[in-house]
Order: sequence, then structure tokens, then C-alpha cells
Amino acid sequence: MKKHLLSAALIALLLVGCSSNKNSSKEVTPEKYLSEIKAENLSKHLYIVASDEMEGRNTGEPGQKKAGEYLIQQYKAMGISYPKGAKSFYQPIPSAYFKTQFSPKLGDSENIWAFIEGTDKKDEIVVISAHYDHVGMKNGEVYNGADDDGSGTVALLEIAAAFQKAKKAGNGPRRSILFLHVTGEEHGLHGSRFYAENPLFPIANTITNINIDMIGRRGYEKENNDNYVYVIGSDRLSSDLHRISEEANTKYIGMELDYKYNDLNDPNRFYYRSDHYNFAKKGIPAIFYFNGVHDDYHKPTDTPDKIDYPLLTKRTKLAFAVAWELANVNERPKVDKDGK
Repeated sequence: MKKHLLSAALIALLLVGCSSNKNSSKEVTPEKYLSEIKAENLSKHLYIVASDEMEGRNTGEPGQKKAGEYLIQQYKAMGISYPKGAKSFYQPIPSAYFKTQFSPKLGDSENIWAFIEGTDKKDEIVVISAHYDHVGMKNGEVYNGADDDGSGTVALLEIAAAFQKAKKAGNGPRRSILFLHVTGEEHGLHGSRFYAENPLFPIANTITNINIDMIGRRGYEKENNDNYVYVIGSDRLSSDLHRISEEANTKYIGMELDYKYNDLNDPNRFYYRSDHYNFAKKGIPAIFYFNGVHDDYHKPTDTPDKIDYPLLTKRTKLAFAVAWELANVNERPKVDKDGK
């Protein structure tokens, strides 16, 4: 009798174990959440962030602060809070930090951060960044900065919404995700430099930075291409990061990934000109998505009506898919290159 009971108990334990293993090995892909990223939402946000009311979002000025308040309102509406350990959605940066030899005097400003905590790897952080400043007003004209970088700014909102939807469904990311809207990019990558030098979490815990800067338009030589994005930096520090980006694109998006500006000899030196670089300097694998330069770059004609919203949506979905893979992969990307 005891022998039979023991056998039955062992069988029951094996069945439970098999069931548990089956559930734990079930892979949840980003596909069902890609549809949460919608052109109409990107457009709605961008017409506000890049409106005349925001006065070009110059660093530390009222228009930029108003845009920041709008971003925070959206995160609150999604049920996404600021990171643990922070006192608010703001990372304050004093005016003195922006002072350089050739820059104009800038006022106090703030990075804005929002946070989705991970599950079993929550102490490891994926940082997704975009700068929400632009160049302000000149001679009474508003430089709206719809593409630069209103497009990346609103992409972060939609990526956050998709991750939050997954979390509410019980499919939250294994690693934590920090959505980082940085200030002062146009005057010298100041906001991302400040975060990299004053990280909320140990910088060694940041496994990668996905930077999104200008993804709403078609650049020179690509005017007739509605399915591309330039990828910069993915292989400079980590072959794993490059592979993950390529594989996520192949599995879920199917865009043309153009590495023209990743060339070490590229005269534009875009690798050094956006916020990912301040993470790369710290040895953090970083990837930069970019549409290239166009006729409205840094002009008052960079307005929301010029944005290619279907293409902006595709590129946002790509960034989300890559972030999903990075947040859930078993091992963080190895640093196996020298960054050059």
C-alpha cells in the first residue's frame, strides 16, 4: 500500500513538473503587441509635441518644459511611473552643466524618465532613448523639430504603451526598461552625458542603449524608399547586439537595414553625433536608428505634416521588437569589440 502511494505521489510530482516546465519554456513573442503601435497615435502625439505652442523645445525654455509635461501626462495615463529610487519623472540638470565654450547660455533643464520593472532579470536595464529638445525659435519663427527629434520622442511613448500592454497581460519583460527622454542634445549631447555620468542604476547594469533620433522622414537618396532605416553602431561594441537587431527585423518587420552611416570612414560621423554615443563611451552596446538628413533638417519647415507616418510606424515597431528581444534574451549582449 505505501509503495503504491509513493508511486502515485511520484507520478503526480512528475506531471506537475512537466506542466511547469512546459509553461516556463513557452516563448512569448512581440508579434501580438506590435499592433499596439499605431500611426494615428504617433500622429496625435507628434502634432502636440512639435506644435507651435512648444516654441521649438529649446533646452531649458518654457516650450520644452511644456512638452515634457505632456510626455509625463501620457506615461501617467498608461499607468507607467518613474523609476524606483527616483523622486519624480524628472532628472534635474543645472544650467552650469550645459556651459561649454561655444554654446549659448541655457537654463536649468531635465531629462525625463519612465520605467517598467522586469521580472527575473529586473536588475538589468535596457535604456531606450530619444532627445525631446530642439533648437527653439529664430527671428520669430518656430523650429518645430517634428522629425528631429519629435519622431523619436513619440516613438518612445508608443513603445512604452506596447510593453505596458504586454505587462498587464502577464507578459512583462524579464529585464527592466528605462524610457529616457534626454535634454540638451542639440547643444552637445548634454542630457545623455549627464545620465551616463549620473546613472540612476549602476551603469554596469545597463545591458544596451537603443537610441531613436529622426525616424519620421525619408532622407537624401531614399526619397522613393518606404521600407528602410539606417542602423548605426550595432556592431561597434557587440556582435550579439548586431545579430539580435538583424534577427528581430527578419522575424517581425522586414525592413531594409542600411549600414551606410556605420562605416568607420563616414565623413558625417553620425555615430558620434547622437545620444547613444555617451553610452557607448561607457562600454555599453548601443544602436542608433536614423532616417538620414533631408531638406527640412534644422529648418522651420520640419513640421508634423511632412512626416511619413506609415514609415515612422514601421521603424517604431522595429525598435520595439529589438527592445523586446533584448529585454527577454537569456544572456545580455557580450561586449566583444573595441567600439571602433
